[in-house]
Amino acid sequence: MENIRKAEELDFERIAEIEIFNYRLNFYPIFRNDEFYFGELSVSKKAEEYRKNPEGFFVYDDGTVKGFVFVSGKQINKLFVEPVLQGNSIGAKLLDFAVSEMKADFLWALEKNKKAIAFYERNGFHLSGERKPEEDTSEYLVKMIK
Repeated sequence: MENIRKAEELDFERIAEIEIFNYRLNFYPIFRNDEFYFGELSVSKKAEEYRKNPEGFFVYDDGTVKGFVFVSGKQINKLFVEPVLQGNSIGAKLLDFAVSEMKADFLWALEKNKKAIAFYERNGFHLSGERKPEEDTSEYLVKMIK
């Protein structure tokens, strides 16, 4: 698919940056954990973690890496787009790639992340009715299927 390619070694700093910005923007207001979001989460640590196991990462790159998807088996584990670039179909293209090229057909979304759930619904996923606790929190994840 146009502009989507397998992530390379040099992409993981950018992937980590995109993910951490999204975590702080979307999840910090729910969890309010300063120690985690502004201490434990760091671009260098996250990039190093991904370099150790790079399989399943794909980036949207039109000259600049603007988003990524991480697929494991048939599950979409992560899909993030640079926050200032959301609304430009980058996420939809990454999602379509994961489904059509990687045969992914489900994901788990944070129940309170209504924006993400609405995005996935607009792009052909629906709530399965299944939910599970988010590890080490009082929040829940909901399963979405294609």
